[in-house]
Amino acid sequence: MRNKLLALPLLALAAPAAAGPPYVSDDPEPTDYKHWEIYLFATGGGRQGETAADAGIDLNYGAAKDLQLTAVLPVSYDRAGGTTRFGTGDIELAAKYKFLHQKKGSWLPDVAFFPRAFVPTAASGLGSGRLQILLPLWAQKDFGPWALFGGGGYQVNPGAGNRDYWLTGIGLTRAVTKKLTLGAEIYHHGPDATDGKAFTGVNAGLSYKIKGPYSFLLSVGPGLQHRREEGRYAVYTALKLDL
Repeated sequence: MRNKLLALPLLALAAPAAAGPPYVSDDPEPTDYKHWEIYLFATGGGRQGETAADAGIDLNYGAAKDLQLTAVLPVSYDRAGGTTRFGTGDIELAAKYKFLHQKKGSWLPDVAFFPRAFVPTAASGLGSGRLQILLPLWAQKDFGPWALFGGGGYQVNPGAGNRDYWLTGIGLTRAVTKKLTLGAEIYHHGPDATDGKAFTGVNAGLSYKIKGPYSFLLSVGPGLQHRREEGRYAVYTALKLDL
């Protein structure tokens, strides 16, 4: 089974705010047409007897109006029971299509379908060895410098001892200045293994525009539900390039 600590947190100016990375809950906003959003990221988490982390590159390209193509290329680390594993992680391939658009004076939000495939490319012991699919819908409504975002979907999670599950999350961000955005979220997923338990966590996050195309992203937060078994904490950090 791919490390459940990182399956989600892989997973935000006084201008309209945006969500998505660094949060677990995603947003419906695709990358602008013929532009790139590139994240050089590291994410990690821990539970009783185990620590895990991923690092790599998250590539997003605006392939057409309202359409984003995504590829995530990670390396993974896991230490549990005195055994340490390090190697390639599962490659993620996705396509985000926004099919509803918010309008001023209307409560209709932006909504997008963002299916994601986890390709079994991980080194031995770092993945399930099976193709996994996530089928979510994400929505967002902007209120000046505030953005309310969230949604969820169904994770197809084959493999010995695994089970399919639902996930959901909701968050709120606020553009504090033209450079700094702060936010928070709460997210939840059902049991992802026959001996697993449901999990709920929270994150506080920020996005800071450094200079030119560069931004710094960070989120950190504790587990709230079954945290000993499912996750005591999660951390995400990235350098973002807008090209």
